[in-house]
Amino acid sequence: MAGHAVSEFFLGVRLLGRGIRRYVRSPKLVMLGLIPAVLSLLLFIGLFWALFYFIEDVSEAATWFADDWPTDLRSAARLFAGIAIVGASGLLAVVSYTAVTLLIGDPFYEAIGEAVEEDFGGVPDAVDLPWYKELRRSVFDALRLLLVSAMIAIPLFAGGFIPVVGQTVIPVIGAFVGGWFLSLELVAVAFNRRGLRLPDRRVALRKHRPLALGFGVAVFCCFLIPLGAVLIMPAAVAGGTLLARRSLGLPIK
Repeated sequence: MAGHAVSEFFLGVRLLGRGIRRYVRSPKLVMLGLIPAVLSLLLFIGLFWALFYFIEDVSEAATWFADDWPTDLRSAARLFAGIAIVGASGLLAVVSYTAVTLLIGDPFYEAIGEAVEEDFGGVPDAVDLPWYKELRRSVFDALRLLLVSAMIAIPLFAGGFIPVVGQTVIPVIGAFVGGWFLSLELVAVAFNRRGLRLPDRRVALRKHRPLALGFGVAVFCCFLIPLGAVLIMPAAVAGGTLLARRSLGLPIK
């Protein structure tokens, strides 16, 4: 079982590679995919600029209990708080970046997902909802995912205060947690085309958890690279379509 899980995990990693190869073969898809990714990047750059500008004030507010501590201990507590805040914000940013980019670029990513599906004969019973209903459903599902990921980020934020563990173990846990939520986000296009909602995504991916984690962690790590989110996001949608087909028992070869 352990060997199968490891094999499935690395198959998930390879799905991202297949998504990248499929995406770069079409210059039209490259241009379509970059537009919403760049717009989202500009938005998040602004948000993180504000976070770093006010990080000292935020760290002080988060460590109000240390106001009366000796100077060295108080400074150390606020340093760890700053690291934890940035780490938790990074986890939320990776997940929310995907959600926001998918909302902004819904028509663009629909085209990418459809191109991948056509390689396997398309989706004969595809559901075609009016754009406003599709947008409302996507916003609702994205907010639910963001709420759950924020709740998970809180204990990870607290764990960031633990010396050594907070700077080593916690980031690894964050990558796996973030990877899971990224997989849930990135299969949305393919699931929505079949009239399936967020609960359906959860059920399908839980049956293939190592596969979903391998794909999601690979995307998460790529998103940490400067400009990685912009360049990888469209290919991640293509890979997410392959992950969706695999989790639904459909061929991907």
